Amino acid sequence: MMPLSIDFSLVRAWAIQSNRAHREASVNASMWRLRFAAAFIFGALVFLAGRALAETNADAATGKPDVVIDLATKEGVDLVKGQWRYSDTKIIHVDFKAAGPDKQPTGKPIKTYDFTPHAGGVDFDDSKWEKIDPTTLDARRSTGRLCFNWYRINITIPPRVNDVDLAGATAVFETSLDDYAEIWVDGEVARALGQSGGSVIKGWNASNRLIINRSVQPGQKIQLAIFGINGPLSNPPTNYIWMREAKLEFYKGGIVPVVITPSEVNIEVIRKDPAIDAIVPRNPKIFKLAEGFKFTEGPVWDRKGGYLLFSDPNSNTIYKYSPDGNGTLTVFREKSGYEGADIAEYGQPGSNGLTFDQQGRLTINQHGNRRVVRVESDGTLAVLADRFEGKRLNSPNDLVYRSDGTLYFTDPPFGLPKFFNDPRKELPFSGVFAAKDGKIQLVSKDLTGPNGLAFSPDEKFFYVDNWDDHKKVVMRYEVQPDGSLKNGKLFFDMTSAGTEDALDGLKADKAGNLYVSGPGGLWILSPQGKHLGMIIAPKHPHNFAWGDADGKTLYFCARSGLYRMKLNIEGIRP
Repeated sequence: MMPLSIDFSLVRAWAIQSNRAHREASVNASMWRLRFAAAFIFGALVFLAGRALAETNADAATGKPDVVIDLATKEGVDLVKGQWRYSDTKIIHVDFKAAGPDKQPTGKPIKTYDFTPHAGGVDFDDSKWEKIDPTTLDARRSTGRLCFNWYRINITIPPRVNDVDLAGATAVFETSLDDYAEIWVDGEVARALGQSGGSVIKGWNASNRLIINRSVQPGQKIQLAIFGINGPLSNPPTNYIWMREAKLEFYKGGIVPVVITPSEVNIEVIRKDPAIDAIVPRNPKIFKLAEGFKFTEGPVWDRKGGYLLFSDPNSNTIYKYSPDGNGTLTVFREKSGYEGADIAEYGQPGSNGLTFDQQGRLTINQHGNRRVVRVESDGTLAVLADRFEGKRLNSPNDLVYRSDGTLYFTDPPFGLPKFFNDPRKELPFSGVFAAKDGKIQLVSKDLTGPNGLAFSPDEKFFYVDNWDDHKKVVMRYEVQPDGSLKNGKLFFDMTSAGTEDALDGLKADKAGNLYVSGPGGLWILSPQGKHLGMIIAPKHPHNFAWGDADGKTLYFCARSGLYRMKLNIEGIRP
């Protein structure tokens, strides 16, 4: 054999090149994996965002639930402390109006048909209805042929089922009626354009599945009302209405809150005076925009950005809702009202009222921090008010600027853990204050729970309402050049209206009408103090703000949801 001759310089060069190629291949592979992961995550986020934008109550979770409760059994109904109740319905003649030139019910008086009872409302009294055994849900009921009926049940969420903790779970209700069903949840029947199933009819003898709550809590009560329909309506069958199944499914790990496809919900308008027709359209519409919050409050519209900011004081967060397309929801500010270590003691530690000053700077009432702050252009916070005569404020609630830059705010103790009896409370009263140029003056301490506040369009008058079950009043004051108030007078008294709701949010429109969160709904009062009517939404609106480009859309913060409603008059807004 010939001796092998090796050029080691070539071997070394080959080795270096091979090693470099190996390293580059490894790096390229890593970069490829990174790009793939990034693309996957981005795609997943886009998918989830798309899901959120398209979501309705009919987009219920699928797959195996963590817990199932059969409401067609005595054991299941006992577990949720429920009782099925039943009623037939009757078709009746009612007065109505023909379509006018505006294509709305503004024409000549006519007669049409309706049914009774309307039993979808959460406060509907079904105590005199027939109690039915859950095992008889499949019994044939109603009158047959063209007929309708109601099934109602109040459920209470148990803390655990089969060792599964239900706190925070998404609750889904599933039922199937022979032949069609519509489902009301806590007085609300929500439906989006093109929706099939969920709260509305799915199809002939098809199952209805819908989300009834996105984050249930033990002890929480949920009211279900199922409207049964015999069909097809064009050829009423020789049969009756009966329920094939009824069950609750619970899925852990849901995401809340969520934006939903704007979904129309039921609304009632009480028209006590013809003047309300200039304010509320004859065919009014209210839409749910987002849900799953702990509690919504203090909304304000950002005119420059074209979006709504609102507080969830229970979760210590400010959210941003942008209405473009089907809407988007993002967290705008965390720890919006409190950063203390004892936050667990508070029910509403976060921000409440929000507004903008003339320079467009966001001003925030912070419950837990017990102060009013302004967000500067660099993001820092400037404290506008935190003490009066050396004593800490209670928990600033609502706020509004006068055109000269004076800030007015109410200061009840509702943000403190024990309200009026909280040991942290330093002021012996609940005041209304005015702040300007570092000076704070007490302008009123007439009310035990001053809450919502607003100026008249010309700023001659200042209105304050009272959260007090025993004194549900709106006061009116004359505004003085130095910012003080005088000649406080009772403007309107709702004490005798009943219900557990006291007075909360308060806004005015450019015609001087007042909108007050009061007993049973949103009260509309004329500038002369006349009750024009009431808007009754499914969820009680505790606060609201004028928004959209023309300022005629009222955004409602209503318990766990966000809603909007188009009106006819532009509102006063910062």
